[in-house]
Amino acid sequence: MKTVDIKIGEKTAAGIEIPLNNAVLVMAVGNKGFVMCGYLNIDAAEKMGDCACVVKGVKNVDELLAGEVVAMTSGAKNLGIKVGMTGKEALEKMI
Repeated sequence: MKTVDIKIGEKTAAGIEIPLNNAVLVMAVGNKGFVMCGYLNIDAAEKMGDCACVVKGVKNVDELLAGEVVAMTSGAKNLGIKVGMTGKEALEKMI
């Protein structure tokens, strides 16, 4: 597992990369929610009441931040996150 600090302005979020057998699980975690790769389940995040969004087809934190949001929970919508934003733009609203 690899963790990296993600600096956005004066705030910091945690980037996580977990290599698995056939893919890498990638997340960026802020204090209000998280941006996740397509490996994780957006319906489960919604059911748990999490503020989360998905960026698909990524292999590392840099790609997660540069990629486009394709899905989100209602909590993420309430923060102003929209489909088509970059993962970084979404994360900025979560920290």
